[in-house]
Amino acid sequence: MSLARRALLRSGLGLVAGAAGLAAAPLALAFPEASVRRLSFDNLHTGERLDVAYWENGAYVPDALAAVKRVLRDFRTGDEHFIEPGLLDLLTSLSGQVERRGAYKVISGYRSPLTNAMLHEHSGQVASGSLHMQGKAIDISLDGVALPHLRDAALGLRRGGVGFYPTSGFVHVDVGRVRQWNGA
Repeated sequence: MSLARRALLRSGLGLVAGAAGLAAAPLALAFPEASVRRLSFDNLHTGERLDVAYWENGAYVPDALAAVKRVLRDFRTGDEHFIEPGLLDLLTSLSGQVERRGAYKVISGYRSPLTNAMLHEHSGQVASGSLHMQGKAIDISLDGVALPHLRDAALGLRRGGVGFYPTSGFVHVDVGRVRQWNGA
């Protein structure tokens, strides 16, 4: 192999490695307190509260994820489902964006297929294939943060879907494709 070709390949590999480093940079900037990620929830339907460090020292904490799964369960059926850790990371980033560390008021976390079908039947605003059924969506509000500000901050993250429900008093966030809509 010629020296020129080796130099070109080396520079190309350097660019790839550099690009990989840049791709990780937004995640590092989103979580400057890299050793711990903490969230608080107040489930408005069950009255349960949870304050938990769900990520510590470079890893998700299994017991904390189990506690999150429990507090975000379908309150109608009691069914629990794995909650996507990326959703928790999105909520952590959202707290940073609005500069508020209080408990998220949970209107709806996980929804069982049975609950989702019932809600879909009674409201055109509930998607038949809702990401709530996959543990990838949550409907929330946050004390001290106006709903339009919470919505705008979530939209600014560009990390999933954002639904705005001012009449119902919540913002929907999910880790699906980036999109937005307004509800009642």
